Amino acid sequence: MVGIAVTAIMGVALYSGIGVAFSQLRLSRENLRATQILEGKMEIVRQYNWDQVANTPGFVPTTFSEPFFADNPTNGVSNFTYTGTVTVTNAPITESYSNDLKMVKIKITWKSGGIVHNRQTITFVSQYGLQRYVY
Repeated sequence: MVGIAVTAIMGVALYSGIGVAFSQLRLSRENLRATQILEGKMEIVRQYNWDQVANTPGFVPTTFSEPFFADNPTNGVSNFTYTGTVTVTNAPITESYSNDLKMVKIKITWKSGGIVHNRQTITFVSQYGLQRYVY
């Protein structure tokens, strides 16, 4: 009886451990996809010039959405959408070059397993590049 009880407890622990492992794998895949989306959006912003980022309202889209499966969004598997926002504001500095610097913040949100997840990245865009401030 004791041996059967120990075996049953070990079996339950094994199956619950496998379930937790698959849950963590799913969360890791969702985080990786969120990071890919953030990096892609940031690379798009990086390609814009100063006038497009700072002086052309609406040139940088303020909202976007991306599917979880980028290559095949309608493959029949549970597919959710990442929604994001892009905010371009003045940099939070008081130095003399503050008018030549903008802060770009990209935030992404998705709901999975009944939980809302958020990730964000922030960068700065300067009008003249770094060389004017360093040298």
